[in-house]
Amino acid sequence: MPGGITSLILLYAIPITMLELLSYGFIQRALAASLLIGLVCAVMGIFTVLRGMTFMGAGTAHAAFAGVTLAFLIGVSPFLMAVVFGLSTVWVTTFLQKKGKMKPDVPIGVFYTFTMALAILFIGLMRGYRPEVYGYLFGSILSVTAVDLQLIAALSAGILLVLALFFKEFHFISFDPEMAEASGIPAKGLAFLLLNLISLAVVIALKAVGAMLVFALLVIPAATAQQWATNMRTMVIYSAVIGVGSSWAGVFFSYWFDIPSGATIVLLASVIFLCSVLFSRKRDMTRPA
Repeated sequence: MPGGITSLILLYAIPITMLELLSYGFIQRALAASLLIGLVCAVMGIFTVLRGMTFMGAGTAHAAFAGVTLAFLIGVSPFLMAVVFGLSTVWVTTFLQKKGKMKPDVPIGVFYTFTMALAILFIGLMRGYRPEVYGYLFGSILSVTAVDLQLIAALSAGILLVLALFFKEFHFISFDPEMAEASGIPAKGLAFLLLNLISLAVVIALKAVGAMLVFALLVIPAATAQQWATNMRTMVIYSAVIGVGSSWAGVFFSYWFDIPSGATIVLLASVIFLCSVLFSRKRDMTRPA
C-alpha cells in the first residue's frame, strides 16, 4: 500500500512540476529560443556537414564572440555586433582565399585566432567583472530576454525563408558544384550565400550554447541524422528533431540540476550521436537522393 501511494504521488507530481515550470516566463522564452535555434542550426548544419565547412562554424562563433565583447566595451547592442563580426568572417575569409589562392581552412584559421585575440583584448580593456560576457562564451539560454527572443525569431525566419527558396540549389551545389555550374546555376554565388546563412545561424545560437560550443550544435544533429537518413528529406527531418529535442531537454536539465545550459545541450546531442554511430548502419549521403 505505501509503495502504491508513493507511485501514485510520483505519477501526479511530475506533470504538476512540469506545468509549474512551464508557467515561468524565462522558461517559456528559453523553450521558444531553443526551438528556433535547434531548428535553424540543425537544418543549416546539414549543408555545413555535406560541404565540409565545420571549421567555418567554429571561426564564425569566435568572431561573433569578439563582436560581443566589443559591444560590451563600447556600449552597443551585442546581437548587432555579433552579426557584423560573424558576417565579416565570411566576407574576409572568402576575399583572402581568392586573393591568396589558398584552401578555405587557411584564412579561416588565421581569422579564427585573430578574432579570439581581439576578444581577449577587449575583455582585458573592460572595467570590472562582466558576467554577461561569459554568458555568451559558455552559453546561458535561461537568460534569454524578450528582446533577444524577438531578434532570434526575426533572424530565424529570414534564414528559413531564404533556405526554402533556394533549397534545391543548395542541395545541388552541396553534392556536385561543378555540375551545378555547368547547368547554369550560379554555384559560387549560392555557396557564398550559404556561408552567410551559416554565419547567421551561429550568431542566433551564440547566447544559447556559447561561442565555445555553438558550432557543435551546428554539426552534431546533422552528423547524427546522416547515420540514419536514406535521403536528403529524411536527413532534414531527423536533424531538426535531434536539434530541437536536445535543446529542449537541455533547457529542462540545466534548470533542474543547476548546470550550464550550453554544455548540457551539446552533451545530450553528443550522446545521441555516439549511440547512432554505434547502433546504426552508416548511410551513403555522398549522392543526392
